[in-house]
Amino acid sequence: MEKPYILHMITPAKNLSPFDVNMALDAGWDNTVGYTNVETDEVEALIQDAIFSRGPAGAKRTGVFLGGRDMHLVMGMLKICESSMVPPFETSCFADPSGAFTTAAGMMACVEQGLKEKFDTDLKGKHVVIMGGTGPVGSAAAVLAAKAGADVQIMGRKKEKSEQVAELCNREYGDGETGIRGEANSMIGEVAKSADVILAAVAAGVQVISEEHIKSASELKVVADVNAVPPSGIAGLDAMDDCKAVEGSSSGAVGIGALVIGNVKYQTQHRLLQEMRAADKPVFLHFEHAFGMAKEIKRG
Repeated sequence: MEKPYILHMITPAKNLSPFDVNMALDAGWDNTVGYTNVETDEVEALIQDAIFSRGPAGAKRTGVFLGGRDMHLVMGMLKICESSMVPPFETSCFADPSGAFTTAAGMMACVEQGLKEKFDTDLKGKHVVIMGGTGPVGSAAAVLAAKAGADVQIMGRKKEKSEQVAELCNREYGDGETGIRGEANSMIGEVAKSADVILAAVAAGVQVISEEHIKSASELKVVADVNAVPPSGIAGLDAMDDCKAVEGSSSGAVGIGALVIGNVKYQTQHRLLQEMRAADKPVFLHFEHAFGMAKEIKRG
């Protein structure tokens, strides 16, 4: 009798995400087991308990999913997972804190397609502004955009924190290829004027880009918002907009709504969970792998 596929779901948060549990089971995992309030120094022991108990063949039918809310904490945990493997006892791991990595990947894949289809261009050299850029979705999107050649500014309530997060992203994930900058939300009026792309990754129900900001953005090509709860973070953008012309834009910008992004996010997470389950050799998946998958999905 073959051993079942077991996914161990580890989170530093108080609760495991029901969304992620549903996604795992729908992707073909037979069982999920949750571990909450996990500290970083507990990860290695959990991983080695999981791999040694089933033998090398059973380890291939075992996986680890890392949740939570802190991108940087979870990426650290993913490194520990990888270093905890003892060949031939190895298993695959997938980090997606609060769905932030697959959401950021879905948003950037949609933006790339919008730039290509509507403006015959790509992210290289574009000024990308990310509202809510200090959070996990915004930070992951910033790294993806910067690695694609964009000039990225992340915006937050305090300039000092935005600069700290930008520096952290450049140092930890930039591989010498990124120059992400931080700025305060209060400067959005000036920053928007030269933006090619504006992304909203802020809390639900907060509008951060007004009609005036859109009118003043003479270079604007694409706007996108990951919040499906009204009001939109970007004035005039509907959750179902799929590269629809943005009202009031003097540059012919198009908008991408949260449900369009969410559809790509859902498919991306589903396929990566399946990829981990089917892997013959261990894979360690995070936002860059999610971006590659999301681009495949958008290409059809």
